[in-house]
Amino acid sequence: MKKIILCLLALLSLTSISAQDIYEHIVINDKGEKVQLSDYKGQVMLIVNTATQCGFTPQYKELEALYEKYMKKGFVILDFPCNQFGEQAPGDIEEIHNFCTEKYSISFPQFDKIEVNGENEHPLYAFLKKQIGFGGFDLNDRLGKLLDEMLRKSDPEYDKNPDIKWNFTKFLVNRDEKLSSAMNQQHLSRRSRRILERYSNKNKEIVINEEIVKTAENAFAVFF
Repeated sequence: MKKIILCLLALLSLTSISAQDIYEHIVINDKGEKVQLSDYKGQVMLIVNTATQCGFTPQYKELEALYEKYMKKGFVILDFPCNQFGEQAPGDIEEIHNFCTEKYSISFPQFDKIEVNGENEHPLYAFLKKQIGFGGFDLNDRLGKLLDEMLRKSDPEYDKNPDIKWNFTKFLVNRDEKLSSAMNQQHLSRRSRRILERYSNKNKEIVINEEIVKTAENAFAVFF
C-alpha cells in the first residue's frame, strides 16, 4: 500500500475502562439490525462519527486503507454517521452508505445515523465521553484555531464540556487480552481493563493513518 502521510491526530487523553462496559452497548447497523458491541470483543475498535459533506470526508479513503491493511490482525472501524455538525451528513443511512461505498469503496461496518451530543445522544457516545473529555484543539494549527474561534463564539466555555466538537472524532479501544507490560509503563490498572484514546482533527490535511496503529502497537501491544 502506498505510504500514508505519517501525521498522528492530536492525542487528547488516556484512560482505562472496565472490560464489560463498552460491550454492553447495542447499536443499529446500516441494514436496521441490532448489533451488540460484544460481537467485536477481542478486536481493536476505532469508533468514528462521520459526515459525507465535510472537509474531513476524504478521510474515508484513509480509513478504508487502514482497515484493509489491519483487518486480518483483528482491527475494525465502526462508522457512525452524524448530522449534528453543520448538517453535513444529510439523507438517510441508505443514501449515506451508497455514497461511501461508491465514492470511497468502504468495507468496514457502518451504522445508522445517530446523535453524539444532547438529549438524544446515543448511549455509546454518552459512555465514551464520560471516559474521556475534550482536550482542546491545536491552536498552533490554522484549522484548529479556526474551529476554536468558531465554537467559542457560540459558547465561550465550549472546551469545558466533554461533548464531541466536530465530525471525524475518533476513539481507539484496545482488545482485552493484548494489554501486556506496556500497561504497567502507563501506570494503568489490571490486564482485565482496556485502554481508550480520543483523537480530534486539527488540520484539514491530517488523516487517520498507520501512525495510530503504530502508536497502539508500540505503547499497548494491541496486535502482537
